[in-house]
Amino acid sequence: MPEETPQLLVAGSVALDTRDGPFGKVEETLGGSAVYFALAASLILPVKVVAPVGVDGAKRVGRTFSGRPIDTELLEILDAPTYRWRAHQEHGRNIDLGSADDIYDSWEPKLPAGFDGWAFVGSRRPDRQAQVMAGLLGSAKLLAADAMLSYVLARPPEARDVLRRAGWFFCNAEEFAALGGKDPEEFRRQWWLQGLVVKSGPQGLAAYTEFGVVRVPALTSRPVVDSTGAGDALAGGMLARWMSTGGQPGGLQDALVWGAACASITISSIGVKGIAKATHEQLSERVAEVEECMRRES
Repeated sequence: MPEETPQLLVAGSVALDTRDGPFGKVEETLGGSAVYFALAASLILPVKVVAPVGVDGAKRVGRTFSGRPIDTELLEILDAPTYRWRAHQEHGRNIDLGSADDIYDSWEPKLPAGFDGWAFVGSRRPDRQAQVMAGLLGSAKLLAADAMLSYVLARPPEARDVLRRAGWFFCNAEEFAALGGKDPEEFRRQWWLQGLVVKSGPQGLAAYTEFGVVRVPALTSRPVVDSTGAGDALAGGMLARWMSTGGQPGGLQDALVWGAACASITISSIGVKGIAKATHEQLSERVAEVEECMRRES
């Protein structure tokens, strides 16, 4: 009998975002690392969500996840206000204007007993990130984490604690520099990472592993409406695809292409609208576009 496909889990944030940029202004629109990751990954595989959300945001999460293979049993609804984040977007990047993360003071993460699948610990307050990772360390077959620049700058010791526990680590160029990174391969070896994914916006992305470097270009032929959530969608698409194909080194570039396609769909609309409405067929078409872009660049 073939081995059962391992489970995929995301432990991250559920947010109500207020942002302005070229797209106009949105107030308290649904966002958060767990939401973007789950919507992207669920186009490929079922995914479990571990996160806190306030009563004020719970119904929106339920409506957005409706019809997707997303397990919300460990999505904990609390009396505290849902995490809020404010940002201004210009030149394709978000300038963090502050957040209200008191919900993490009244939340204790609950993880599936004996979880031995793949887990992504999305950006949230890093003390809670590290706590979740401690609960998964030693049991999860793959343990990945992401960075958030404002927390890296405000809480550097805790952000490094997250990095220390990760097998795979995702960050953009600014976060990489803030963590002391200069040469990605040296950084990967210094922190004993199995893989390091550095996201560079329109310059594409690169994954550094012991087997070498894999690069995938960004799909610049598509318009960028709102870059929020691109990194989480990329991680969701990449890890779900890679897990579905066996998680072997030879499948990494294919997985990164699927992740880049999920990111491209996400940034084509405001907030979660694009990735929430996407279908597997639309994702496959976007994958073909990324593959064609790679062929042209090579």
